[in-house]
Amino acid sequence: MTSPSAPAVQLHAVRLDRGGRTILSGLELRVPRGSITAVLGPSGSGKSTLLAALTGELPPAAGRVEVFGAPVPTGHRALLAMRKGLGVLLQGNGLLTDLSVAENVALPLRAHTDLPEPVLQALVRMKLHAVGLLAAANAWPRELSGGMARRVALARALALDPPLMLYDEPLTGLDPIASGVIMSLIQRLNRTLGLTSIIVSHHVHETLPICDQAVVVADGRIIFIGTPAQLQASDDPLVRQFLDGQPDGPIPFDAPVRACGQEVA
Repeated sequence: MTSPSAPAVQLHAVRLDRGGRTILSGLELRVPRGSITAVLGPSGSGKSTLLAALTGELPPAAGRVEVFGAPVPTGHRALLAMRKGLGVLLQGNGLLTDLSVAENVALPLRAHTDLPEPVLQALVRMKLHAVGLLAAANAWPRELSGGMARRVALARALALDPPLMLYDEPLTGLDPIASGVIMSLIQRLNRTLGLTSIIVSHHVHETLPICDQAVVVADGRIIFIGTPAQLQASDDPLVRQFLDGQPDGPIPFDAPVRACGQEVA
């Protein structure tokens, strides 16, 4: 049995390769249960690649990735079973345009459970109520604003009550008000449902206020792990360039090309 004290996510000496080149290497990370962790960094720094390792889409080229104390499996059936415990909010929402809001939320329940229809519909209403969109149950995705569509996608990600939520750039394309709504909702759901959340983002000022732990990815590695306050106080040149939005500094505009397995200098 998995120890209840085990972290929700743990990476040890992990290297991640794509297309014959190393994207990230030397990754060491612990994500405590019940916490919200922000994974920050410039565009193209490998943040979404890190999420791919957690979902099992990208097996590590080296090292170990664990979710709730167990290695991420590679077998098809075991991987599907593990993924039922993950909720993933994609950048593009991924809503099916020919299904209503309610049917989009019901999709994971229909695919992975044999619940009676009245129970399934009750769960759909609960998830939509949790994100403040019960009144939009019969709407079509094309009728929704960007913020509303993101909340429907969140309700669908929560449909199977996953203990771990992964958010890939949840604020992309949203205005400041919608961004504030989404971040407040992520924080409230994490607390009330006892979730563990990992948020991949480059929106520093919107993300840090709700987080317990901040992780910064740059230069092919993790360059910072600590609290949001410690991040803001950091004088590391790489961290400061990212936080302050400086065009010139140690993080190059053009990403360096690294051969597969090559460590970052």
